[in-house]
Amino acid sequence: MKHATPLIDQLETGPWPSFVSDMKHQAEKRAKNEENIEFQIPQDVVEDLLGILELSFNDGTTHWKHGGIVGVFGYGGGVIGRYCDQPGNFPGVAHFHTMRVAQPGGKFYTSKYLKEICDLWDLRGSGITNMHGSTGDIIFLGTTTPQLEEIFFELTHNMNQDLGGSGSNLRTPADCIGQARCEYACYDTQALCYDLTQEYQDELHRPAFPYKFKFKFDGCPNGCVASIARADMSFIGTWKDDIKVDQEAVAAYVGGEFAPNAGAHSGRDWGAFDIQKEVVALCPSECIKYEDGKLAINNRECVRCMHCINVMPRALRIGDERGLSILAGAKAPILDGAQMGSLVVPFVKAEEPYDEIKEIVEGIWDWWMEEGKNRERLGELMKRQGLQKLLEVLNIKPDARHVQEPRSNPYIFWKEDEVEGGWERDIDEYRKHHQR
Repeated sequence: MKHATPLIDQLETGPWPSFVSDMKHQAEKRAKNEENIEFQIPQDVVEDLLGILELSFNDGTTHWKHGGIVGVFGYGGGVIGRYCDQPGNFPGVAHFHTMRVAQPGGKFYTSKYLKEICDLWDLRGSGITNMHGSTGDIIFLGTTTPQLEEIFFELTHNMNQDLGGSGSNLRTPADCIGQARCEYACYDTQALCYDLTQEYQDELHRPAFPYKFKFKFDGCPNGCVASIARADMSFIGTWKDDIKVDQEAVAAYVGGEFAPNAGAHSGRDWGAFDIQKEVVALCPSECIKYEDGKLAINNRECVRCMHCINVMPRALRIGDERGLSILAGAKAPILDGAQMGSLVVPFVKAEEPYDEIKEIVEGIWDWWMEEGKNRERLGELMKRQGLQKLLEVLNIKPDARHVQEPRSNPYIFWKEDEVEGGWERDIDEYRKHHQR
């Protein structure tokens, strides 16, 4: 049955591509079924999806109800149950379960694999996919309860593919393209992501945490998977030594021989490149100066923001002593607003078997599972008990880099037994160090 959709039709009138147009195309494709597919769920599933969306717009409320417990045998996650509250009017979406499928490292696909998963979903689902969800998974949108085990069998036995995470568990780890294609990557994001995914299969498939937990792996501070804003634990590539400077290339940028930003803005007339305005003045830690035709960087003050490197990639390069920083506590608004990740480990080498990293992961989980309230993300527990408490649990000494806002909002406070005689000890140690 074709539904009138005057309200959602308006979403097709703007200048941007519309998901409504995509859904209408899919509904028409299923109605014609020119490939003679023996659909395993109602043929009009997408048409009824459009209808119930129109009803929701008209009523100003959702018509999806909580799916309850639905999944595949042996797994506590990977399937999000969905049922509509109008099955009589929209039988095609009486069941409309979502399945999360684990994405490959760096999201590298073969065309053969993409065809296989699309054929599977056309047969046993609505054919609507989301490439990718905000966590990173391939999202299969809309199937019925009897098809869940059939899809799972096909994925695991014939496609060597696993479900992703959902519920109060470790969500599917996500990484950037890393050293496979990117010259800025400071560690092998795909290797670390794969290793931790394999190591923590139980935590991924069997929910036992207070709430969801996300790993994300950014190869450099450019943050292409936005880990600092979205991951309970962020692994962000960085380096300890100096930024490498090619003064001849700097001169070429200043002289207009090289386009700044790798030519990314060449379609607009920005005028002549102004290194003072576009690089020096925009350095957040004011650690760059350009004098007498030479660029100088005070690397002790550099915060590795990557701006100067992005603007002049042929003149500036990341250092050679590479590893990653570990941050914790980022999340979108749930109980207590959005939070960015807080620095926990300033630098660690990313080398197999990654034991030092796993020790940090498991120490955080032990504390969070012991102290976290129901539906409390790690970041909310950190806000409630303080970063200092987390550092104590992990046996990490407080560091100046752990202070968020010096003199106004420090994370670190002295305890009474530490204060007594503390200043005298610090002065004595300082004198001894400089005497040596």
